[in-house]
Amino acid sequence: MPEDRSPSTRGRPRIRPTALPAPNTDALDDTETRIYQSVVSGVMSQRLRPGTKLPEAALCELFGVGRSIVQKALQRLAHDHVVELRPNRGAIVAMPTREEIGKLFEARRALEAAILPLVAQSATRADYAALRRQLRDEHRAMHHAPQTEWARLASAFHLKLGELSRNPLLARYLMEVISRCALVVAIFQPPGNATCEHDEHARVVEYLEQGKIAQAIAEMDHHLRDLESHIHLDEDQTELSLADMLGLG
Repeated sequence: MPEDRSPSTRGRPRIRPTALPAPNTDALDDTETRIYQSVVSGVMSQRLRPGTKLPEAALCELFGVGRSIVQKALQRLAHDHVVELRPNRGAIVAMPTREEIGKLFEARRALEAAILPLVAQSATRADYAALRRQLRDEHRAMHHAPQTEWARLASAFHLKLGELSRNPLLARYLMEVISRCALVVAIFQPPGNATCEHDEHARVVEYLEQGKIAQAIAEMDHHLRDLESHIHLDEDQTELSLADMLGLG
């Protein structure tokens, strides 16, 4: 008597789970990061201007990936305030208003004013020596390095002060605010301006080392207000393609 085979199994080859190819998650993660970094680089170099549309379909074609990877990259960019995700209208490069920028710098001034007394209270001679080494690197960069390097070292100085406050919460909040400020400055400050003035940094350190906390706070407040004053919200039009703006052209 012939063996009975049910219709559900007749003619179907058995496939062992191990025979199915596993998705290359590393490659997908790398592409997501590449999309993220390309957009950030385009924004920081002022190729991608505020309000520039970032269509998912165009990004999928440029990077050779599906929508899910592009959407993950855009979510990361939105979390870091680089892009805005608008319901039913897609993503654009972030367009902060003058009021939003004012609130951002207001928060930064308050944080740094709270941090400086803590630095004066806890910083050691070795800490001040490290700050001065950092200032020397900063001074060299202003004369010999591109503007992006100025920006990195300028932010590093402020982050070092946050670290020297010995208050991890304040340091973490400062890191987030400085990251957002650096993005705003990169987008809106005209090329050729120093992200931070080296002499003002040096005076803050001198006042702290001398125990002149009120003067240090006043100098920092002036420094940050001056930085904010150089931000111009005029939007230049560009005729570059999206690929060129992302550095892929």
